[in-house]
Amino acid sequence: MNLAEKINVIRASVMGANDGIISVAGIVLGVFAATSERTNSNWAILIAGFAGTLAGMISMAAGEYVSVHGQRDAENAAIQFESVLNKENMGQQIMAVEQDLETQQISHGLAHQAALEMMQNKPIETAVRVKHGFSMDNQISPYYAAAASFISFPLGACLPMAAILLVPKVMKIASTYTGVLIALILTGFFAAKIGNANVKNGITRNVVAGLFTMTATYLIGGLFGR
Repeated sequence: MNLAEKINVIRASVMGANDGIISVAGIVLGVFAATSERTNSNWAILIAGFAGTLAGMISMAAGEYVSVHGQRDAENAAIQFESVLNKENMGQQIMAVEQDLETQQISHGLAHQAALEMMQNKPIETAVRVKHGFSMDNQISPYYAAAASFISFPLGACLPMAAILLVPKVMKIASTYTGVLIALILTGFFAAKIGNANVKNGITRNVVAGLFTMTATYLIGGLFGR
């Protein structure tokens, strides 16, 4: 597994866990609000949470597979396109590489010589990297991303289910909100770090989205419960 694949697996794992936390937290809070008048609503919460977890695992894995596979298809199409161009007009391809090198403050003569050597040694790899911005050595596997999401989603889902099922009725809401809030801060932090984004903004967006989801489903569940 190359570095690009490792980063993508980490990204898929973090997003899968994050989605598991938010989705299942919304489900269990909504079901609790709708069934809170019963003496014991844990069974309904457990069934709903389990069903949501199973559906989320499949949905996240399928989404990652389709998304990454689509990227791979686009990259393969670009490789095929550049292979044809190299056969039909190598001079134009060399010129494109030369111009790209010149934009990096390399002199015209040196850029021309480097472009000739690069296109002679690795013509397709060079053309793809220069014109399409990706390396043929760092293509990402859709299977790794799908597996990472499939595994991490239920790990994230376990937290809100445990937080609401393992405490007395009067503490269920506070326990779920507290546990999910801490988890969202952590996943927001890691997601921002992976994407080289602003950590504070990443955490804030993640927490706000999660709290909004839980509150909305809780209120809707309460309406149905009445």
